[in-house]
Amino acid sequence: MLSAARTSQILAALASQPGERLTVRDIMAVLQDRAFAVLIVLLGLPNCLPMPPPIPLICGLLLALVAVQIIVGRPTPWLPDVLLRRSIASVDVDRAVARAMPAFRRLERFSRPRMTFLDNPVAMRLMGVVILILALGLLFAPPFVGQIPLGIAVCLVGLGLVERDGLVVVGGLIIGSVGLTLSLGFVYAIFSGIGSFF
Repeated sequence: MLSAARTSQILAALASQPGERLTVRDIMAVLQDRAFAVLIVLLGLPNCLPMPPPIPLICGLLLALVAVQIIVGRPTPWLPDVLLRRSIASVDVDRAVARAMPAFRRLERFSRPRMTFLDNPVAMRLMGVVILILALGLLFAPPFVGQIPLGIAVCLVGLGLVERDGLVVVGGLIIGSVGLTLSLGFVYAIFSGIGSFF
């Protein structure tokens, strides 16, 4: 049902689920064959705004888990059962979707299937490696604002995968290179400071 859906349609389907709370298992059922791509978007979204630790760390670890599964060629994401049972209030899902929807609809106006080099297993595994590198960048991003370029990059990569738009993916990778440079600079500054102290 969702194989040809746009990102905004998938988010709208999430927001329309019945009940007061949604479990992660419910969310995965809605995402169906787009689960990997939409999970990437969802893990990138919190990092598009200034966030305190440990949010970038948690998102980075989960994103790394998703990336490794893409690399090994799993058809659908595996998540620990303890995580699948976790739930979120439907009103919070509705609020998050309402905030994200305008931006995704604007992107969808020019996004379309193009540069479809990602529509094969080998390319997807290479994308898994790229996503893993972005996830590691999130783990070492400067606190509060340093993760924002990486968050935007992850969202664009995920959106490009959902929309099958290689141009959006490339845009995400360009922004991601900026974020990785910031993270590497932060790590270098820390180790330089430690070295000068001793």
